[in-house]
Amino acid sequence: QVQLVESGGGLVQAGGSLRLSCAASGRSFSNYAMGWFRQTPGKERGFVATINWNGHSTYYADSVKGRFTISRDNTNDTVYLQMNSLKPEDTAVYYCAADYFGLGNRNPSGYDYWGQGTQVTVSS
Repeated sequence: QVQLVESGGGLVQAGGSLRLSCAASGRSFSNYAMGWFRQTPGKERGFVATINWNGHSTYYADSVKGRFTISRDNTNDTVYLQMNSLKPEDTAVYYCAADYFGLGNRNPSGYDYWGQGTQVTVSS
């Protein structure tokens, strides 16, 4: 079992920045690839970014490439999502997820554990 708790969401103006954190507890954090997804009302949960177990491999959705950065700290069992140059269309609930021995999956169905989500609202 892994418990995931996101934090860092909030309201920001377009062009601003936020850093989301996802703290993990439970089984060995370094055994998991980690991902960030987002969801708006009436839409499916969509892929944002993923990082492999040691942080050496990352993938991003085209819509966030060059603006968002995913990273992880295996000492502190935390994964981060640095979001810069935010746009109103980035407004969503952001979720982190853990994929046991995963390689970086863009499909949410490939993840084993999920956090409760944190709201990000970008005003124009």
